[in-house]
Amino acid sequence: MSKLTSLITGFSLLLAFSPAVAQQRLQCQAPPAPEIADESLLAAFGSGDPDTIEFQAGEVEASFGDDPTVSMTGGVLLRSGDRLAGAESAIYDPVARALHLDGGVRYEGPNSAVSSTSAEFGYDTGRIRFEGAQFQVGDRNARGSAGVLEINQDGQLQLADVGYTTCPPESEDWIIQARDINLDTKTGVGTARGMRLRFKGVPILYSPYLSFPITDARKSGVLAPEVGSAGRSGNEVSLPYYWNIAENYDATLTPRLLTARGLQMGTEFRYLTEGSSGIAQVEYLPNDSEYNDNRHLIAFEHQMLFANGWRNNIDFSEVSDNQYYEDLGGSLSISSITHLNRRMSFDYYGDHWSMLAMVQDYQTIDQAIAPSDEPYRRLPQIRVDGFWPDAFLGLNARFNSELVRFDRDVGVTGWRLNAVPQIEIPIERPGWFLKPGVALDHTRYDLDNTLPGIDREPSRTLPIASMDLGVQFERLMNSTDGRVQTIEPRILYVHVPYRDQTDLPVFDTILPDLNLVQLYRKNRFLGVDRITDTDQLSIGVTSRIIETSTGRELMSATIGQARYLSAQGVTIPGQTLNLAETSDYIAELRFPLFDNVNFDVGHQWSGSGTTQSEARLQYRPETNRILNLAYRFRRDSLEQGDLSWSWPLAQSWNFVGRYNYSFRDDKALEQFYGLEFESCCWGLRLVSRRYISTRDGTLDSSVGLQLVLKGMTSVGTAAGKLLERGILGYSRDLN
Repeated sequence: MSKLTSLITGFSLLLAFSPAVAQQRLQCQAPPAPEIADESLLAAFGSGDPDTIEFQAGEVEASFGDDPTVSMTGGVLLRSGDRLAGAESAIYDPVARALHLDGGVRYEGPNSAVSSTSAEFGYDTGRIRFEGAQFQVGDRNARGSAGVLEINQDGQLQLADVGYTTCPPESEDWIIQARDINLDTKTGVGTARGMRLRFKGVPILYSPYLSFPITDARKSGVLAPEVGSAGRSGNEVSLPYYWNIAENYDATLTPRLLTARGLQMGTEFRYLTEGSSGIAQVEYLPNDSEYNDNRHLIAFEHQMLFANGWRNNIDFSEVSDNQYYEDLGGSLSISSITHLNRRMSFDYYGDHWSMLAMVQDYQTIDQAIAPSDEPYRRLPQIRVDGFWPDAFLGLNARFNSELVRFDRDVGVTGWRLNAVPQIEIPIERPGWFLKPGVALDHTRYDLDNTLPGIDREPSRTLPIASMDLGVQFERLMNSTDGRVQTIEPRILYVHVPYRDQTDLPVFDTILPDLNLVQLYRKNRFLGVDRITDTDQLSIGVTSRIIETSTGRELMSATIGQARYLSAQGVTIPGQTLNLAETSDYIAELRFPLFDNVNFDVGHQWSGSGTTQSEARLQYRPETNRILNLAYRFRRDSLEQGDLSWSWPLAQSWNFVGRYNYSFRDDKALEQFYGLEFESCCWGLRLVSRRYISTRDGTLDSSVGLQLVLKGMTSVGTAAGKLLERGILGYSRDLN
């Protein structure tokens, strides 16, 4: 075997075609990649300089004279950097400085491969031209064919009479055909002319001109449309347009046609700078045919970090009317919104000090809420907190303070000052801790709009004493896999003397539901307008079973109760005094019943029966097989059952659904059922849904159809978001 090596500088083989291909679950049979060389042959090929072409041939015959040529037969192999090309024979033309490959031409580059009957390499022009080419792109079966495939030295890839798909060779369920395609690997932009998208042989999309990204870089252009039924709003068609304004700015413009209401325009603008980020959203529907008025939504979120450590956050939302989310939101959770938050804050966190300055307002969009029950505006709120761990004599010292101006159109308004210095003596040893502490809570008001005879500057000062004790016991269980069981009792004692607080207003204080966090709080009220008087013991015990080899928690059970050693005399206006000697029992239990069955339950009860309860059972034998059963109960409020599932019927078919039922109202709150089909290169979702869309219980219906072409796009309704929200653990990705 003779070897001829030609060193040509300033040239590199280049092939790049990178459509956005999402991860797919079913694996297709990939077309066979060209076999060019084994590892030993590659190792013999020098350094792999990307500016050098090296080639090797079985036999070389050179002729000189007026028409000099070099013929190579017996197999030809070329290499430039990490790109390889090979053929049965080749002819080198030194005058044209071109290499003609013939017979079984193969080319391999990073994540790409080309095979053709013949090819031509021009050294001076840096041009590679394939005739009758078959190409393979990436590692997810993207492939295609082209009558002519030409690669230029400047990073241009030109294809004529092109077909492209991610389906396996024996199947072309969907294919993109184009008269010609140009791919610019330097700018990362591709353009196609005369483009047709066919599904099952039927053309579903045509475009005389199309521009698209061929890398992960963002590019302006039309996104996949969404088509579906919007229930009371009629049928829906959305056609988003993505605008890549700059490297750190972009926007999505979405015209949305609702056949029963009109044309809505939506805009979402995003920005990201070195110290800030944010999203601005605007929706506008002129002259809603059903509502007979213009409707809009404005939302803005902003975060900024300053060089001196301060942060700024802005959260603002506004809608034109109280029924906006009910008519245009599309889900029960969104239509249940009662208030929209509007806040701007500046905060700082140092080693020992933290500070917050905020103004906050709300838009109340629930007509059932009376003006006297609407939340107060905070104009402004200023918090200053300090913490000094392991200070003098090992003490932990804290200082919490807050100054707020509460404002509202109805009722008492004014300023509130709250300051709480406190110290704690932490004693921590292996297996136990003891934390005695004392605090002094002082609150003072300066009020407006008070009733005659009511003190405009009331105040309250309360000493608070507490002692928190926790112990942890462990034992090694009699098991072969090294399991450890723990028993962790905890006792919190709190003493707060009685102070008459009936003259104090209630700006932001509520009585929250009892839970394991609330059980160990020193004040049963949430907020500082009321501080309960108490002598109480909060007693609880937690037991866990832990697998020592992995640290995985196999079981966790907690039960607790508060015992009141004296009667309590402080309450919120409109609520009765707490005269009980104990709180309700509260318990949580979490453990796997079997290898694939998990059970969680939370329960609160007293001598008069169950107060509230939640339970969830999940059966998940495989990643794509999920069955959830849940139950929720709250005395005098709700009782609901929830069943959801995602279950394969066959290799390519999947059945999904959810049924959320209110036993109290004897009606279904939300139900949807769907079928999913998935092949190796496309998928289909069909979902039928019926749900409560308004606060008064009005039912709405919708049907969604989504066609997913793997490696390209989806057409129809974005049903995947609905399934992920409604089915716990659902993560099936058809893309």
